Amino acid sequence: HGGVIPYGGTFLVFSDYCRPAIRLAALQQIRSIFVMTHDSIGLGEDGPTHQPIEHVMSLRLIPNLDTYRPADVVETAECWELALQRKDGPSLLALTRQNLPQLRTEASENLSARGAYRLRSAKAARRVVLLASGSEVEIALATADKLEAAGIGADVVSMPCWSRFDAQPLDYRKDILASETLKVSIEAGARTGWERYVGLGGLRFGIDSFGASAPAEALYDHFGLTADKIAPQVLAALD
Repeated sequence: HGGVIPYGGTFLVFSDYCRPAIRLAALQQIRSIFVMTHDSIGLGEDGPTHQPIEHVMSLRLIPNLDTYRPADVVETAECWELALQRKDGPSLLALTRQNLPQLRTEASENLSARGAYRLRSAKAARRVVLLASGSEVEIALATADKLEAAGIGADVVSMPCWSRFDAQPLDYRKDILASETLKVSIEAGARTGWERYVGLGGLRFGIDSFGASAPAEALYDHFGLTADKIAPQVLAALD
């Protein structure tokens, strides 16, 4: 039999309630798709009870689950395509509440299939690699602009799916994570785990506390997730 792909959706913070089903789908290699929205402090005034912090990272830990956090409409379409194509396990898409700018205008190749890819290359001599997912990719781009203005070349890497990136050939991963550069992660969630990519000397911008009730812009500023607050720390780390 066939023709039906099991599908479910709710707020990302409520993945706690769905975890047994998600884990069993991964364990049994069942092709089901979960779409979880309101994926960060960006949901705003509902406050910490509805703002996921550790959830994306904990979902990435489930074996055989592809967890996607797309950055714009193109990446969302790519991740949805990958979820539909997969037949040996479940996929989960974590989407924002807030509107996001369109960062890509070209989609001849499904770049999200690599798990991570260079969205924009450094203009000046490359010294920094900015890694981000979802709604924070636009912050990484703005941070790169400030670094480039200071003469510091910065790659911007979008990482919609860790498990797919980890499955790529070593040469590809080494190219994306360019050695002899400062690696910086930016994600509106738990920082734990990003050290596997940025290394012990890298910088991790994220949130290791519960959220708060305020408009999204105010929250991102409060938790230091803005280009104005990130760029000076990156420059200081390079001195």
